[in-house]
Amino acid sequence: ADIRLMQLTATIVAALGALAIVVVALAWIAKQPVFGLRGIRIEGDVAHNSALTIRANAAPRLAGNFFTIDLGTARRAFESVPWVRQAVVRRVWPNRLAVQLEEHRPVALWVSAATGSNAPDRLVNSFGEVFEANLGDVEDDALPTLRGPDGSSAGMLTLFTRLQPLFAPLEAHIDTLTLSGRGSWHVELDSGVEIELGRGSDDEVLERTRAFIATLPQVTGHFQRALHSADLRHRDGYAVRLQGVSTTDVAKKK
Repeated sequence: ADIRLMQLTATIVAALGALAIVVVALAWIAKQPVFGLRGIRIEGDVAHNSALTIRANAAPRLAGNFFTIDLGTARRAFESVPWVRQAVVRRVWPNRLAVQLEEHRPVALWVSAATGSNAPDRLVNSFGEVFEANLGDVEDDALPTLRGPDGSSAGMLTLFTRLQPLFAPLEAHIDTLTLSGRGSWHVELDSGVEIELGRGSDDEVLERTRAFIATLPQVTGHFQRALHSADLRHRDGYAVRLQGVSTTDVAKKK
């Protein structure tokens, strides 16, 4: 029994020794200059940044070689570059990185209600996420503006997407959609018309807007005047102000 125990102990010690040698050898190999990062291949969306600019911004934050670099840290380094929404980083043997990029696609300008300013300072992407970028780099001059409390951008974009088609009969587009801190919605159209949509769920706001647009031609046709502004916050109808008319009329919903 003692001999078997000694043999087992010797075997374990020998195995541990061999493992230690392998670990030391691998550590030595991993530190060799041949595995130092020699290049970064940029793939995917680079519409707003050149590959050279992306490398220049992210490279100073990369540490380690092919084996030791932390891919999570590397991903965050590339995602810190303006216009980059998401990065996927992978190793390419023996000393390179490949980075797949997805850029933000701007769909609206953003104004935080907390700033008290009316000037957009950030952008909203197609996922409803607010991001920072140089507004001068935006190619689309007709982006709408969303103004609301921080954290409300995704919900505002959803309602905007559902509201916009309703204004097609007016041949108008939403220029600014505002959500107050109390949950009240306000629309400014590119024609200059302003509409108070009121509070409630998205479906309730849409239903009020739909009923308003459906009956508006009767009101404007009767007075032969174009719409100046409207208030849909009334329980049984809406108030309108027509161009050239100083009084305010209430149109009953049917």
